[in-house]
Amino acid sequence: MPQVVHFEINADDPERAIEFYSNVFGWSIDLWTGPAEYWLINTGQGINGGIMRRMESATTVNTIQVASIDEFMKKVVTSGGHIVTPKLTIPGVGLHAYCRDTEGNIFGIIERDESMRIIESEEPGY
Repeated sequence: MPQVVHFEINADDPERAIEFYSNVFGWSIDLWTGPAEYWLINTGQGINGGIMRRMESATTVNTIQVASIDEFMKKVVTSGGHIVTPKLTIPGVGLHAYCRDTEGNIFGIIERDESMRIIESEEPGY
């Protein structure tokens, strides 16, 4: 089955984006030695990515799993980002919020907690 193997973050100011993602998630980000201006992201978690100068209005939303959504929401704000949606409980999955980085890109953060369940309604058909 096809799977995500790499992600890219578009940035108007790649150095600012590098500082943001390094501060918030602790990712290692290094300039690629290839023929294009491109920074490689090593997340330390299997799926790695890159930062590149913004291409037109390109956008992709990535969701990043974190240990504590509250802790990372604070890191986003103190690193110059914004919280777009308040944290939301997703039954059977965990807590999720959308954020905006210093480059205007939207990304999600999720704290897994599969014990969160759907509350059964007393109304038939729900």
